[in-house]
Order: sequence, then structure tokens, then C-alpha cells
Amino acid sequence: MPGASDEAVADALLLLAISDPAAAHAAARELAQSARGAWLQSVAHHAAGLALRQQGDVEQALPELRRALRLAVSTRDADRSADVRATLGAAYAMAGRGRTGLAQLDRAVAESPSPALRARVLMRRGYVLSTILGRHREALTDLERALEGVQTAGDRVWEARTLNNVSALHQALGDPDAAARAATRAERMFEREGLPVEAAQSLHNRAGVAFLRGDLPTSLRLFDEASARFERFGLDEVDLTLDRADVLLVAGLAEEAAQVAQDRLDRGGLAPTREADLRLRRAEALLAGADNQVALAEARTASRLFRKHGRDWFAMRAELVELRAGEALNGADRRTARRALDLARLLQAEGADEAVHAWLLVARLAPHDSAEALRAGAAYRTDHRLPLVRASGWLAQGLECGQRGDRRGVLAACRRGLDELDRHRATLGSSELRALASSHGVDLAELALQTALDGSPRRLLGWSERLRATSLAQPRVFPGADEVAGPVAALRDNARRLRAAREVSGDIQQLEVERRRIESNLRSRLRHASGADSSSADAFDAEALVAGVGEGSFVELVEIAGTLHALVVAGGRVRRHVVGPVADAERAAEAARFTLRQAARGRPAPLGEAGARLEHAVLGVAARRLPGPVVVSPTSRLHGAPWGLMPVLADVPHAVVPSGALWLRARERTSASDSRVFVAGPGLTTGGSEISVVAPRHLDAVVLRDQEATVDGALAALDGAGLAHLAAHGHFRADSPLFSSLDLADGPLTVYDFERLVRAPHRVILSACDSGVLAPVGAGELLGLVSALLAIGTAGVMASVAVVNDEATVEVMVDVHAGLDVGEDLPTALHRARTAAADDPTRAATAAAFLALGV
Repeated sequence: MPGASDEAVADALLLLAISDPAAAHAAARELAQSARGAWLQSVAHHAAGLALRQQGDVEQALPELRRALRLAVSTRDADRSADVRATLGAAYAMAGRGRTGLAQLDRAVAESPSPALRARVLMRRGYVLSTILGRHREALTDLERALEGVQTAGDRVWEARTLNNVSALHQALGDPDAAARAATRAERMFEREGLPVEAAQSLHNRAGVAFLRGDLPTSLRLFDEASARFERFGLDEVDLTLDRADVLLVAGLAEEAAQVAQDRLDRGGLAPTREADLRLRRAEALLAGADNQVALAEARTASRLFRKHGRDWFAMRAELVELRAGEALNGADRRTARRALDLARLLQAEGADEAVHAWLLVARLAPHDSAEALRAGAAYRTDHRLPLVRASGWLAQGLECGQRGDRRGVLAACRRGLDELDRHRATLGSSELRALASSHGVDLAELALQTALDGSPRRLLGWSERLRATSLAQPRVFPGADEVAGPVAALRDNARRLRAAREVSGDIQQLEVERRRIESNLRSRLRHASGADSSSADAFDAEALVAGVGEGSFVELVEIAGTLHALVVAGGRVRRHVVGPVADAERAAEAARFTLRQAARGRPAPLGEAGARLEHAVLGVAARRLPGPVVVSPTSRLHGAPWGLMPVLADVPHAVVPSGALWLRARERTSASDSRVFVAGPGLTTGGSEISVVAPRHLDAVVLRDQEATVDGALAALDGAGLAHLAAHGHFRADSPLFSSLDLADGPLTVYDFERLVRAPHRVILSACDSGVLAPVGAGELLGLVSALLAIGTAGVMASVAVVNDEATVEVMVDVHAGLDVGEDLPTALHRARTAAADDPTRAATAAAFLALGV
């Protein structure tokens, strides 16, 4: 039997295996070589196996633990044998051998000679039952008994470990308050005991609690902190990867969620159970990103692995993803519909959030037989604690009303569901996350629009407005200086060094890696911001829009089931026209932008033909009568069409706006200042010569050029300005639109910089190429330089949606300012410039590439 010193060695080494597995593994190898006697040899192999398991290498851990058990049994020390057997049982379960693992754990419980050890074994069995096998109710019984046992024994470390598992279990059972209490107690106890690694696991649990409560920004922040700690400790926490992927998915970041799972899969060294978990998460993310073929393959692999390892609770979820991906690819059959109904009932019986997705799948697969299922799905989730789940419940109710022919009920349910989406969006401070949140409302939006299509055009206009540009209308959150100052400064320094390296054809690879790291850091920090308002969206006032249009016209383009419709407000009426396929309109817009690029390079370009094709594909018969001035609110993917090429708009002032509601608000805004600001960035072919012509007309204008045109200087001047003109090279980032930028003397002026402004400039002119390009994200939302300005309260922006000719741009800008100087608004001033450019093809193409956005 061991002496006191041997027991001290064992306790220290087994504790080290959790807190520093690499160091513990090395120490265990040394002990195995030097120790005399089976008891210490058992401890050495036990610690080695535990350390390997902590590092994710379960297959290598099993031989070590089996040897440790043989040695422990030979010593006839029942405590040592039961302890090793429990660790071996958990490792078997992690390796996908659930029955074998549970058998070992059951035996360890039965053979534990002391209440204190039995409590430790019960905790490990509870972990396996919950996390590995999904048998939560059985796990709760074990963990409650374990907690009582370790508390009675006064074992603070194992009490904290048990509380950690209790927290994770309560999260699975949907009880955030109990989960929070357990995680907070565990974290404090670990910190008092000097165990930072396990305290980080409690932090992980607190991140999960925040997610369960619907506090997405806090959850993202805590997960980032936990990830940094785990990386610092050199730990491979698959559970953390899985939970982060869940949070990213709910945040609308499906591509990132899939990549997080794929990165861990690529590193290998996974136990089969962990591989299955990661493949399920990746399948869910791919499905959300509409990569249905790969999602189907991943879900099938995960389902097969879950069934093989007896993990039926998880297999049902994988099968649901498989059915959803298969339906998206191939449609439905009766067998699939029946299985979807079975899964919906099983998941609902378990209280699983996924049940509502199963009910909605039933509705799509068997619409004539699913009324009862939809009623169940709606009743099941409209009172859920999370707004996104409640929104799915209202969708189910809307579909059920549609089957009964209750159009009013459909629209009422859609309204309630979209209100829930607004509540979710209001918790978010990040403009990126706000825009992405709309993706959760795609099905609700489609159902509402299809239902409203059978009603009056005015009602359809109201529903279209309810669904578009909602993130731009939300009260903005100012990013904290502490959050963004460091990364923004680092990004600007990196840009300077990149520019210098490119000028001398230097090595830029490491600088590009550094840039991506800084951008990732900044993006993550801004996602941590919480929203400033919890109210639903204001009701759209159609009568105010009709009155505001006056003698002109307003055109709102609406996409419904792949067809483009034009709602025309003119003469006090709202009319609806069917335009044609959305795909045709998008192809025509891209062709028109290509034609403008050709013209900007001085090449022959059929501008008239491109404009006529664009008009036919995007407006159709709606173009026959559009009295000016005209305001157009396109779909998000048509926002960047060169509207000025269309014959019907060539002779009238016109503006492009994200929504009618935003246009009405912009009309009400007045400038608190008459000040004018002119900024010229470096490297311009013309040197920003329009500023040299225009600025002297305004003696009090602020002019920044050359080395004075810094980001901080420009922001100081822009804050509250009446009119700002920025002549600088622009870079649209399709991969990350919030990093779209303008080049200034000390680096890029980004969207994030605009969001730091306290007072928005009233009007802004961006004379760079592609400065008006916006990325469509989510459902009907836009991100880019222009959307950032509109979101902070700028009433009007002039920017280009294509490459422009530098010399021609100077002439166009001089003409625009001539109009602004006599009191014209942006659309009228731009129309003046187009009229002046009519006889010069290059200048005409340049003028057509610019849009007036707002007023």
C-alpha cells in the first residue's frame, strides 16, 4: 500500500494532467521509468493516459489506462482501481465505445469503497451520460449525487469540477439560471484553488449561459476570452469549438462557423465521438449557408458515426439536417415526410429546440397533412425564452394559417415573428451582426410577401418596407475607444508598410498575414458590443410616403419567388407591375457595369444599348410612366446598378435609397452647419484637382491634402460638417465589406472609422471608383462605406458603382458642386452634371457611374 509521500505524488501528478497535460505526460514517463512497485507505476500510466486524453489523443490514452488498471488491480487497492476504471470508462466513451465505457463506470461506482471516491466516479459517469450520450435526465441524477458526496467530503477541487458539469447539463436542459449559478461558483472555486485551466472551462460555461439567455455579444466575448486562455494553456477543447460554432451560426456567420469546425477536423487526432460532433456542426453551418450538397454528405457521415456509437440523441439531430439538406436538393417523397414527422415528435418530447425545424420541414414535405404538426410546432415555440426560436414558432403558425386560407392570420403571425427578429437584432451593437441577423427572417419574409401579393399594392409596399434595410434604421452603438483604438491604429500602420513594400516589390506575405490577424481581432471586438434599444421597428407610414413623393414618383422593387415586381408610387396611387425574372435583372446590371468600365478606359462602349437592356430587365413596363424626380428603392442585389444609364431616368433627377422609410427620414434631416470639408488622398492621377477648383469658392472651407489628409484629421473635420467631399482611391472589400476603405495619407479610412463619428456629416461626396458599391448580406441588408454613412445619419451620399475615368470625374464633380452652390439637392446636382456630359462618351459614362443615395 502507498505511503503518504506516494499519495502526495499521485495527487499532484493527476492534478497536473488536467492543468498542464504536456508537462504531466513528461513527468509520468519519468515516474514510470523510475518508480518501484505497482502502485506508483499505476499512477504513472494513469496520469499519462489522462494527459493524452486531455490533449485530444484518446486512442493513445486507452493502452496507458488499461495498463494502469491492471497494475492498480494487482495492488488490491480498491480506491486506486475504481479511480482508474472511471477514467478508463470515460475514455472508452469518448472513443465511441459507449457501452464499454458505461460498463466500466458502472463497475467503478459499485466498487468504490468510500463515499468520496464514489462521488468522483458518479461525476464522471454523469459527464459521459450527458455530453457523450445525451441522456440528460440520468446524468442529472448522477451529478446531484456526486455534488452531495464531494461537498460532504470537503473536496473543493472535485466540487468545482462537478459544478462545471452541472452547468453544462443545465444548459442542455435549457435552464440558464441554474447553469449560471453552477458555472460562477465553479470558476471562483478554481481560482481560489489556483487552477486557471479549469477556471477557463468555467468561463466557457458562462459563455454558453450567455448564449442560452440570448445575449449574443456577451457570449461571443466570453468565448473569445475562453479560446485565448485555452490556446495559452495549449489545450485542445473540442467542446469549446462546438459551442463557438453554435454561437457563430446564430450570429449569421455560417461560413465562419463551418470553418471553425473544419479547422479542427483538419488538425486530426480526434476521438470518433468528437469527429461526429464536429461534422454535425459543420453540416448545420453549411446548410445555413445553402451549401446543401456538402451539408448532406457531412450529416450522413455524422449520423452513421452517432448510430455506430449508440448516441441516438445526437443521431436524430444529424438525421434532421440530412433530411433538410436532401429536401433542399431533391424535393420530397412520402418516406422522407413520414420520417420528418417522427423526428419532430421525438424531438418535441425531449424539449429540443430543433423540434420546430422538424415541424417546418414536415410542412414543406407534406403540406396537405401537416396542419396538426404546424399547430404543435407553433404552440411549442412561440413562448420560448429566445426570440429567434419564437420567430420560428410564429412561422409555423403562419404556415398553418395559410393552409386554412386565413390570409389575415398568416400576416399577423409573420408580423409577430418579425417583431421577435427585431428584438434579437436590438440586442446587437455590431452593424455587421445586425445586418446578418435578417437572414433568420428569410422564410417569414417570403411567406409574408407571397401572402401580401394577393392583396392591394399598398399593403405589399408596407410589407416590403417592413423587411428591408432594418439594420440601418436601428439606433447605432458607438464603438468604445478602448475597443477599437489599438486595432485601428495597428491596421493603419500595417497598411502603410504594405504600401511601401508594394512600391519596392518587397515581400508582402507576412504583412498580409498580419493584416488578416488585425482585422479578425477588430471584427471580434466590435461584435462584443451590445445593442442600445430593445423596441420593435416603427410602423411604416405608406400615406406619408405617397404624400412625400408629390408630383414625382417612387419605385420599390420587390423579389418574390424569383420574380421581380415594381411598386410605383405616383399621382397619389400605388401600382404593382410584374417585371420579370430576378436573375435577368441581375445579369443586365452586371453587363451595364462592364460597359461603364469599358467606357471609363476610353474604349468604344454601347452605353445606349446597355441602358435600354437594363431598363427593360429591371423596370419593365413600370418605366412607361415615371414622372420626375424619381426615387428608386431596389432589392439589395440591384442596389449597385448604374441607374443613370436607363433612358427613363436619363432626363430626370433621381435618387437611389435602401428603403422608403429611410428616404422619408433623410428628407426630415437638416444640417446643423454650412461648413464644407475637402479631403484629397495620396496617389490620385489628377491630384484631386476638382478640390483646387471648388474649394476656393468657399473661404471658410476646411481643405486637407498631402500629409495633412490623415484619418484623424479627416474625421475631426467630417464630424457635423454640412458637406464633405473626399477625393481618394477607394477599395471595396467583397470578402469583408466593413473593411472597405479610402486611402488617406497615413492609411485607410474604413467603415469602422465612419462609425466613430459622433455627428454625421449632412452630405458626403465620394469621388473614388467603386465607392458606392455595397455588399448585400442577410435578407435585404447592405454593408459598405455608403451604408455606414446612412446608418449614422448622413442624409445624402454621392458615390460611384463602377470604375470611373479620373479626368472626367474632375469635370463631373465641378458641375455637381455648381449645382450644390445654388441650393440644389444631390439628385438634381448630379442630373445637372449628367446633362453637361451628354456629348462626351467618357464623361457621360463617368457621370452615369455615380449615384445619388438619399437626398
